[in-house]
Amino acid sequence: MKEVLNVSNLTKTFKVSKKQQQLRNLNKAMITAADNVSFKSYEGEVFGLLGPNGAGKTTVMRMLATLINPDSGEASVAGFSITKQPQEVRKRIGFLTNELKLDDYFTPNYLYDFYAQLHGITPDAAAKRKKELFETFGIDEFAEVKVSNLSQGMKQKASLAISIVHDPGIIIFDEPTNGLDVITAKVVTDFLIKLKHDGKSVILSTHIFNLLEGLCDRIGIIIGGKMVVCDTVEAIVDGETLEKKFFDIFYQQTKEVV
Repeated sequence: MKEVLNVSNLTKTFKVSKKQQQLRNLNKAMITAADNVSFKSYEGEVFGLLGPNGAGKTTVMRMLATLINPDSGEASVAGFSITKQPQEVRKRIGFLTNELKLDDYFTPNYLYDFYAQLHGITPDAAAKRKKELFETFGIDEFAEVKVSNLSQGMKQKASLAISIVHDPGIIIFDEPTNGLDVITAKVVTDFLIKLKHDGKSVILSTHIFNLLEGLCDRIGIIIGGKMVVCDTVEAIVDGETLEKKFFDIFYQQTKEVV
């Protein structure tokens, strides 16, 4: 398989306010959100990141998407460095996170066209892809409705369509079904399966165990900023469920820290 993502010892620390130190019962002003995280991903593969809230999953994804720089370590995306060639990386990825919101004032139609122009897509190619994506996600009848008036599910589907306006080969999705109703979540899940069948590489973060088991080829488990397990789904579950294996690993890691 062709390697499309190589993550090597990514580390990121953040300063914590005194109030946050008190709330989290910390005795230091810095926390390590990602601690020497390493893994690889391949063409046509869905790689899942699994871990509790605050484990460092979103921090890792933001570094891969070049939104924040690592303190140390490196990663290459489609052969381009996230620290030295961020513009080349951005051309080749689609990134979606619940914390990145569409502007309430604009419509899906306007935003799609705006981002298509930013990516230098010709009007004909943009129109063809918009038709395909808007039909897939049922956005058509809401295309001229302001984002502020859309349901949460429709906002998420519009965000997803806009994040892949340029038909990227590598898709990075942080909690893509979080907060969605079961119907909308199924639409998103089916689309992720299609991306995989189309040969795209998907990096997926979610808390939903059966989604990871059903979609992923390999999974990395992050706890306390560290990648503690990284293997195929079959090797990790070893005849049991991913949920049980995750909690076995989590409690073992917690015990070792204590």
